[in-house]
Amino acid sequence: MKAETWLFSGGILFFIPIGFVYGLLTQWDEWVGLIALLLTGGLAILIGAYMAVTARRIDERPEDNARADISEGAGEQGFFPPYSWWPLYLALGGALAFLGVAVGWWLFLIGMVFTIPAILGWVFEYYAGEHAH
Repeated sequence: MKAETWLFSGGILFFIPIGFVYGLLTQWDEWVGLIALLLTGGLAILIGAYMAVTARRIDERPEDNARADISEGAGEQGFFPPYSWWPLYLALGGALAFLGVAVGWWLFLIGMVFTIPAILGWVFEYYAGEHAH
């Protein structure tokens, strides 16, 4: 997790100073870009801090050790779900819902009719059917 911590924490050193440079170049008249850059720096702080806390909690991974052998990374890496159609249905329902915000609330409601069952289906996918636990 050390590499990830440094990667995201490096965003702090870039986005926050660039935000102030942006403010100076626009003579503090354009606030959207300044606030967006400062918030992006804040997001980098949040993610970097989370990665640092997580790195302290878990054991050192082979990726964190410069002298690690390739075989140390072998073995089970975790649970990865098999194919699932629910993300596709969720994307289509979400697209309809977001389009409905621009076009009309009637289309938003139709999008929600597709989105809510897709969320529930994806969340409860492993409670019934072929891949039930």
